[in-house]
Amino acid sequence: MPRTRCQVLVPAALLLFLVADAAGAAIFEKNGFKITGDFRARAEADFDSHRASGIPRDDRTRIRVRARVGLDYAATDVFSFGLRLRSGSDDSHQSPHITVIDFDDNDTGDADFNFDKWFLKAKGEKAWGWVGRNSLPLWKQNEMFWDDDVIPAGLALGYKTSIRDDSSFAVNAGYFSLPVGMQEFSGNLAAAQLVYAGKGFTAAVGLLDIDANPGDADATRLLRGNGLRDYSIWVGSLQGKVGKWTLGADFMHNAESYSPTVANFDQTDGLVLSVKYGGLSNKGDWLAAVYWAEIEALAVSSSYAQDDWVRWGSATETRASDMEGGELRFAYALEKNVNLVARLYLVDAITTGEDGSRFRLDFNYKF
Repeated sequence: MPRTRCQVLVPAALLLFLVADAAGAAIFEKNGFKITGDFRARAEADFDSHRASGIPRDDRTRIRVRARVGLDYAATDVFSFGLRLRSGSDDSHQSPHITVIDFDDNDTGDADFNFDKWFLKAKGEKAWGWVGRNSLPLWKQNEMFWDDDVIPAGLALGYKTSIRDDSSFAVNAGYFSLPVGMQEFSGNLAAAQLVYAGKGFTAAVGLLDIDANPGDADATRLLRGNGLRDYSIWVGSLQGKVGKWTLGADFMHNAESYSPTVANFDQTDGLVLSVKYGGLSNKGDWLAAVYWAEIEALAVSSSYAQDDWVRWGSATETRASDMEGGELRFAYALEKNVNLVARLYLVDAITTGEDGSRFRLDFNYKF
């Protein structure tokens, strides 16, 4: 018989609370084993949204949850093993969220669980490497060119060395298979990045080279034809910190040459600017931030970029490119490991009449 939502969510919730209880509502760590996890409850409202044709979409309000549990085992000072279980639809590599209540009687989608991380890692004094499935090993200050929830499988290597007492230089690289949903892969990614970090300043430049496999049936499942085309995305990032202020800028350029017959073939640039004040390190801390972004249609592969700003796309994949707009964010730390985050997104498409507004309120608990 198929699993009901309660049959899936209740065991997951019990597992989370049992682990949290064993960890003293913090972390369980013994004999090299460490268990971590997090839980999110989200209220989300989409409103004032139009399709590319200009036809209005119905407003939508829903409650969503996310649950993740991770296990790390340090076998030696050099070698470790990691594993993580996450919620979310089998068909969605972008989002681990499950809709539990839709106040407008829309389909709530699937409630599945998958292992999104499984890797063996080696770490020395300056170098590190891992093989398996793990987070993309590039430094970034937002998810505009790569969503944190998109976890590729492959091999990654890195090296970091100090230049002076207050600065460092790092090289990050890897070669990966790209996910289509949580259980299939199609196409490959070669990624490399150089990072300089000084006192209150970080600069990075990197390349994400996506080699599509158009002969693979799974490639056709990605929106915008992303599984059928190559990308060569250069990303430059700057971040400066002064006191409690953090200023950020990212520039993206897809250097791949497309035929003029490809829709938006010359729309290949992206820019993101951000200003943040404060942080969430301790109880009572707060954070306020403003983001502005202009991401042209082919500046990034929208199948692997952030899925927060818009509802455009399908139930399992967001196509968050060909867009410009902003995010207003306010967050407050109820405890060191518990916070509330409110975000308002106001977005318009660049080349069509599509637009949308979205408000989210997240309750986040981490142990």
